[in-house]
Amino acid sequence: MPKVEITVPEHLEMQIVQLVEQGEFVNRDEAIEDLLSTGIRAYKTSGPMSDEDRAFEDDGMMGHEDEYVF
Repeated sequence: MPKVEITVPEHLEMQIVQLVEQGEFVNRDEAIEDLLSTGIRAYKTSGPMSDEDRAFEDDGMMGHEDEYVF
């Protein structure tokens, strides 16, 4: 597995340490890996849209220009 070195603000480090101390994660490495993975998944679902996604936005979803239909 590739190694990555990052610098995080003190408040984030403290939160990671707290999560490990509370037993949410076995150690810092696991915590950082899991939190980073979760963040990437969240970014993919709410991040930049593809051209296909933009087509739905331009059409107002389902082809209705003035309202969203679900």
